[in-house]
Amino acid sequence: MKRSTDRILTTHTGSLPRPMDLAQMLETKDAGQSVDEASLSRMSREAVTEAVRKQVEAGIDIVSDGEQGKVGYSTYPRHRLTGFGGSSSAPARADWADFPEASKKYGQSSTVYRPACNAPMEWADRDAYKTDIANFQKAVATANPTEAFMTAASPGVIALFLGNEHYPTHEAYVGRLAELMKDEYEAIVEAGFLLQLDCPDFAMGRHMKFAHLTDPEFFRIADASLEALNHATQNIPPDRMRLHLCWGNYEGPHHRDIALSSVLPVALRARPQAISFEGANPRHEHEWAVFQEMKLPEDKIIIPGIVDSTTNFIEHPQLVAQRITRYGRMVGRDRVIAGSDCGFGTFARTTPTVEPEIVWAKLAALSEGARLATNELW
Repeated sequence: MKRSTDRILTTHTGSLPRPMDLAQMLETKDAGQSVDEASLSRMSREAVTEAVRKQVEAGIDIVSDGEQGKVGYSTYPRHRLTGFGGSSSAPARADWADFPEASKKYGQSSTVYRPACNAPMEWADRDAYKTDIANFQKAVATANPTEAFMTAASPGVIALFLGNEHYPTHEAYVGRLAELMKDEYEAIVEAGFLLQLDCPDFAMGRHMKFAHLTDPEFFRIADASLEALNHATQNIPPDRMRLHLCWGNYEGPHHRDIALSSVLPVALRARPQAISFEGANPRHEHEWAVFQEMKLPEDKIIIPGIVDSTTNFIEHPQLVAQRITRYGRMVGRDRVIAGSDCGFGTFARTTPTVEPEIVWAKLAALSEGARLATNELW
């Protein structure tokens, strides 16, 4: 993994807006309806090429495939593994539950059902991740970015979104997911890309699914997911991996979010070298100060969120530079890569939260702010 040795490098969290027709087709397929697979394959391939081109054009150094071929960062494994024939209701977000009138107004009080694991899991479609890799390799070869990464769902976040109705314990469930997902993880790294493991369960899980538990009870669950993650990546060098944690990529109260100071020690025990986390939204921007008291291990790099991923505000480059500089002076300029709070397309939607054309403007502002921060730090 490249460090910011002579300038502040830029990246983002992985997912990017999909073309409207592609998003619609992915939604249709996810709903269990048939689609033209040849057209879906072509559209995904073209979308990856375009997403990489636009990232480089916006000045992003470490690019991704934008998750163009996936319906969602955490639920896509159900299309690749067997065993997801069940159904379970998604738990309500505890922060919205504290505001019943607002919750009803914004549709947060309605029950959402997702597939659940109700049978033994095995690989059903390895070609899916092989296709993702091939599409990205072609796009990267054309655009020639500084570095490239691909995202993959961690065992813990899959378990958070896709309920378990088959395995006897949470530990058994995430353990089996680790054994299976390791094939995808290793294939990404073998292809020459950095692997980003998405682990929102370490933070978001606290108020989304486990609000009824005590902190010690929650951390026992987090530890099991951490153990599964480290087992699944045991053959991958730490400097080829980054981990993303967050409190949920949605505009909402977030007053029930667990503190970064509480979850960062869990993330730092994970094998990946770099830790990506939210640092721009108004519930967590103040937590840069955590690094005043908590020393970052010498072998770790941070990727703080410098631009928000839930609003159409375009951050001023000077604000971007101020945020980057704070972290750079705290942990060392060479151990900071500027990123986004979360993805801009965590799920394929025909009504995106942030307008696609504004996403690219936000990433351009991130790049310009990184140039200003470089002048401050070097």
